[in-house]
Amino acid sequence: MVEGFNPVRYSIIKGKCPREIVMLVGNGCKWRKCRFCDYHLDSSPDKEFNYKINKAELEKVTGMFGELEVINSGSFVDLDGNTIKMIKDICVNKKIKKIHFECHWIHKDEVKEFKKEFMDLGVEPVIRLGLETFDYDFRENYLVKGIDEKNPKIIAEYFDEINLLQGIEGQTAESMIWDIEMGLKHFKRVYVNIMTENGMPIKPDKMVIEQFRTKVYPRFKDNDKVDILLENTDFGVGENKC
Repeated sequence: MVEGFNPVRYSIIKGKCPREIVMLVGNGCKWRKCRFCDYHLDSSPDKEFNYKINKAELEKVTGMFGELEVINSGSFVDLDGNTIKMIKDICVNKKIKKIHFECHWIHKDEVKEFKKEFMDLGVEPVIRLGLETFDYDFRENYLVKGIDEKNPKIIAEYFDEINLLQGIEGQTAESMIWDIEMGLKHFKRVYVNIMTENGMPIKPDKMVIEQFRTKVYPRFKDNDKVDILLENTDFGVGENKC
């Protein structure tokens, strides 16, 4: 884990799709090739250390909305077994009926069985993919996302929701609008993340972000199926490191 990085790990999301959210610690994203993302640094190979942190945050979950989002700077497969068990127990004990997880494309074949484990508990599992953009060439040759599928219909066979990354060089208002509309066509929910500068090569572009604010944001800000994070801490978890 990054020395001196002490993020907020539990929060409550009000407004659209009210839910509780926890940012847990896993053993790290297995892809780690994206040219824009350093979130995998919030990880540790020490399962006992991770579970200690995760347990403290999960104990804050009340079930107030019957819905919980779990993120962990990677995929659900990166969480230790004790953490997964505790999440399941909390769903049952707190009467949580819907739970959101994130997952990288390389783990797509593990999604079906993982979802079944929660459905057997009477919980609706919702799995989100960090797709970033439907532009295959931009996504794979520039962002290096590691998603070797072009057809959104096939991607939607594995995943329920998507993250999009916007506000970077090479994007336009038109391309950002197109991505969001494609997401709404094929997926249950779209999360738009505006690029925040970090230690990776790809940086936010102020002109593109301004295009987003003036031409894209007004178009989708009131759409109940679109969450827009102008800052990466807008859900109340995480911490700006710059």
